Amino acid sequence: MPKFRFIILLLIPFTFLQGCATAVVTSTEGAAIVPDRRTTGSIIDDQGIEFKASYALFKNKAIYDQSHINVTSYNGIILISGETLTEELKQKISDEVKVIPKVRRIHNELTIGAPSALTSRSSDTWITSKIKTKLATSSTIDPTYVKVVTENGIVYLMGILTHKEAEQAVDVVTKSAGVQRVVKIFEYID
Repeated sequence: MPKFRFIILLLIPFTFLQGCATAVVTSTEGAAIVPDRRTTGSIIDDQGIEFKASYALFKNKAIYDQSHINVTSYNGIILISGETLTEELKQKISDEVKVIPKVRRIHNELTIGAPSALTSRSSDTWITSKIKTKLATSSTIDPTYVKVVTENGIVYLMGILTHKEAEQAVDVVTKSAGVQRVVKIFEYID
């Protein structure tokens, strides 16, 4: 049974992939690459960081059994979101992640409390989907530049943007139903 739980844990991120990698779109006219301001190496590093963090946290039973944790990496900047039972566990989670190679900075946004219910997580997934749709249909911001993570109604935005693009993204998000708060974890290029 533990092996099955581990396999499920590893497959979950792939189920909810948020389009962080550069995609190749094909048509009858050829292929085009969807833009991403990260290098290909950085994209691969981010995927590796997320995998290594998930595995390290899964192996630590004290953390895994008492927490609901999401680790998101964008250009080596890490967002840790979810819930854990104590401040001590919150620190241990940061300690586990910060030793992973290529981690540049950590934003530990874990809340202290019992792991969230599946209904809450479903609501967060719905909010994220609505925001991604709004970004995709917006004429002011390229949606491939913004990574969206929602946890307990709090929307975390990651990406490499200009200040103007960041303002435009936040404007789109704040007008979305269900959003409690917006946290910007951007790198600015201007």
